[in-house]
Amino acid sequence: MHDVVVAGGGPAGLVVALEAARAGMDVVVCEKRSGTIDKACGEGLMPAAVRALAVLGVDPPGCDLHGIRYRQGDCLATARFTSGPGRGVRRTALHGSLRAAVAAAGVPVLERDVGGVVQHGDHVAAGGLRARYLVAADGLHSPIRASLGLSLPPRPGSVARWGQRRHFRLADDADDARDADAPAGGPLIAGDFVDVIWARTAEAYLTPVADGVLGVAVLSSVRAPFAEQLAAFPALAERLARAMPVSDVRGAGPLRQQARARVAGRVLLVGDAAGYIDALTGEGLALSIAAAGELVSCLRDGKPERYERAWRRTSRRSRLITSGLLWARGRPAIGRAVVPAAAHLRPLFAVAVNQLAG
Repeated sequence: MHDVVVAGGGPAGLVVALEAARAGMDVVVCEKRSGTIDKACGEGLMPAAVRALAVLGVDPPGCDLHGIRYRQGDCLATARFTSGPGRGVRRTALHGSLRAAVAAAGVPVLERDVGGVVQHGDHVAAGGLRARYLVAADGLHSPIRASLGLSLPPRPGSVARWGQRRHFRLADDADDARDADAPAGGPLIAGDFVDVIWARTAEAYLTPVADGVLGVAVLSSVRAPFAEQLAAFPALAERLARAMPVSDVRGAGPLRQQARARVAGRVLLVGDAAGYIDALTGEGLALSIAAAGELVSCLRDGKPERYERAWRRTSRRSRLITSGLLWARGRPAIGRAVVPAAAHLRPLFAVAVNQLAG
């Protein structure tokens, strides 16, 4: 019998596996998809996530990020990271680095679906395996969360949001310096910041992930094809018209997913499966990595019930800031004031960004 079976071989599940192996546990990962896993993602790692991965021996290739800039028309709000650089990393590169670390740690990754979960007094049975604990890291629309009755319906009046992402190889020209969206803050696309451009119902997140390659993610409350979403950002659309797409469009949503609890007997939820508000603040991976460490600590001590409180403590700041921004986003008059307010109150904006950056 294993100590831990992890259902899901994305970043959250693989970090749990690494943490469990470091704690001396017998752990196995089950992932029904073969090969390198890709998904819609902004692909910016906050400084805290970069440091946490380094502790696990994971150093994915990418571009150092030194801060975040919010843009809206002529308004620009800039905040530099004060605790070291973040990193823009292709999701496929991150997955490859994590899989290599898991293999080096001797953790098996089985290509299988865990299917139904059956709990017994002293173990869990799933996917033909038995373990003391099962960790559900099976994503935003977690089948395990749903099967255990832990999924909650959308809140009345809540606005659904969707995300899409594509990569572009930028043309080697100087047009960025003349972009209309950056009259006071330099080029629209720069190599060491995440740029977040706000439009009426959407934001575009520009993250450099490799030399000359930009990840463009759009979050919106309107369901439409990626090309139509870009129409809300004219200067960006014009810039990308001169760039070469180097990946397909990937999408995800609705983004808000609520969980009744993170623990059900011997099953624990982590990553997006544990509940998700929105990608607006860009710290989903950092939160997943931190929660994975808390989860393994609880299992090592034989106290799985402590994980619920640990998850709430670890995610509290992120949940408050993300919920607040999302609340403002859903009210047009207030939403239009967010970036001007950040530009006017730059020290406060910098503090908020660095609270999230860790």
